[in-house]
Amino acid sequence: MSGTVLGVLGGSGVYDIDGLEDARWVTVDTPWGAPSDQLLRGRIDGLEVVFLPRHGRGHHVSPTGINARANIDALKRMGVTDLVSVAAVGSLREDLPPGTFVVCDQYVDRTVNRTRSFFGEGCVAHVSLAHPTCERLADHVTRAGRTAGISMVRGGTYICIEGPQFSTLAESHLFRSWSMDVIGMTAMPEARLAREAELCYLTVGMVTDYDCWHEDHDAVTVEQVIGVLLANAGNARRLIGALVPLMTGIDHPCPHRCDRALDHALITRPEARDGEVIARLDAVAGRVLGAC
Repeated sequence: MSGTVLGVLGGSGVYDIDGLEDARWVTVDTPWGAPSDQLLRGRIDGLEVVFLPRHGRGHHVSPTGINARANIDALKRMGVTDLVSVAAVGSLREDLPPGTFVVCDQYVDRTVNRTRSFFGEGCVAHVSLAHPTCERLADHVTRAGRTAGISMVRGGTYICIEGPQFSTLAESHLFRSWSMDVIGMTAMPEARLAREAELCYLTVGMVTDYDCWHEDHDAVTVEQVIGVLLANAGNARRLIGALVPLMTGIDHPCPHRCDRALDHALITRPEARDGEVIARLDAVAGRVLGAC
């Protein structure tokens, strides 16, 4: 397989993408239900780009309500090979002020109400999440951000909470004691599912504010947070624009084997697999299931 289709999952404040030629909103049906919205497909300087607003246009889907399986499946069906997920986050470090973009490379999952896998009874699989993001994609995103003049930090751990409430002060201090870097509500199970779908994946955490641990937290107004959110959304669009020329012409397979994550993951013997389950996995795992 060769060629790249760049997928973009837009977080809070990012509900469209600039500069798309022949742009069209496409309805994609998946066996996991409906994704958050239609997918916007087009080209930027010849590179195929597919965009999906994670919370839907108008932000009507809560973090817990996001159908992450449908979102990832739909992006895979649209041919996406490399997926950049941009997400609003809070900072757990003094040196990650609002406006900073953090190229996350690790996650701690504190969610409790979300389906975490495409696989299960009828077809069991275990993928590695030791290194859950794509290093090649991280290289390109970091370079693109710095080219665009965005404050970029390479590397960071994203702790994902269930929400929709923000953390208590005690929780915020606990997460800092664990050396977490940013906090949000959407990266999990998204990163897990992207790995199962054999996508090169990366989260870019867009810091909107300090979490409640910070002594100046109570002085921050809603207007200030919204101002940062809008600035971050504009920077996210600039980031994608600067990323496109770096991604154009990149071939697969991925040198870090993101697109072969299922090579040794399937445990259920072929004769014991449930046919209905296998049918639902056609987009996600068709490469390995078709070879069996």
